[in-house]
Amino acid sequence: MFLWLRPQGVLPERKRVIAAPEVAPGDRAAAGSGPRAQLAAHPRSEGPEILRASAVSREFGGVHAVAGVSLSIARGTLTGLIGRNGAGKSTLLSLLAGTDKVSSGQITYQGRDITALPAYRRARAGLARTFQLASEFKRLTVLENLLCAMPGNRGDSFLGAVTGRRYWHADEGRAIERAMALIADFGLTRHANDYAGDLSGGQRRLVEIMRALMTEPDMLLLDEPMAGVYPELARRIGTALRDLCQQGMTILMVEHELAIMDESCDPVIVMADGGILAQGTMAELRDRSDVVEAYLVG
Repeated sequence: MFLWLRPQGVLPERKRVIAAPEVAPGDRAAAGSGPRAQLAAHPRSEGPEILRASAVSREFGGVHAVAGVSLSIARGTLTGLIGRNGAGKSTLLSLLAGTDKVSSGQITYQGRDITALPAYRRARAGLARTFQLASEFKRLTVLENLLCAMPGNRGDSFLGAVTGRRYWHADEGRAIERAMALIADFGLTRHANDYAGDLSGGQRRLVEIMRALMTEPDMLLLDEPMAGVYPELARRIGTALRDLCQQGMTILMVEHELAIMDESCDPVIVMADGGILAQGTMAELRDRSDVVEAYLVG
């Protein structure tokens, strides 16, 4: 009954307000700034390619949601993925992220076969994703949402819980510093200690992107990050994503807004009926009659 009627407990928990740690100027310069500061070094392969899918398929009771998809994602690019509803975009993203299993085919990341790896192992290897529906922790603050995703905190263990604050205090300080830098980069500093559930839909999207960045990824898989976001904030998100790619990150983004694809993505991949129909710039895709008929018209 408590789970259904009063999940917050007998007495509501007090909001935890976390102060940003004091950082000396020399330490701040050494740590760097911006979304890509303090990233862990993941094993990297040589060459321009970071992710490859080879003849990847996913069947649901005889229905081919993804049918023999082969694609290659180049490092440092912001690649768009478009297609009508039911084309297989989100399913493909789930297969790449490991939140769903392939029926056949192979997925290679950083030169390593990850087809059988679970999602958490892929995230630890630097491949992170966001979801089509907002999945932030509504009764945690924005800062707490980000801190829960930071890897390598010694407090996230039985030993850390038993040993106490002295054991993990330094790790939490570094996590707070990185989280506050991300929050500042995305313009949410004044909301750092607000509950995530009280934010607007667009701001919650930002929280999800920032939380994914806290896992220190080399590649992001974004499922409609602009959905339900007003145009000004959508442009801010697009600018932030382009900046991340210029700093070395790779992004594959599912999106329906073609204006966003025009401004931000190169190349753009078009899916239809579970397969890859075409790939190129938006200008090139608009010149193809099969793409226009399959997606751009209507």
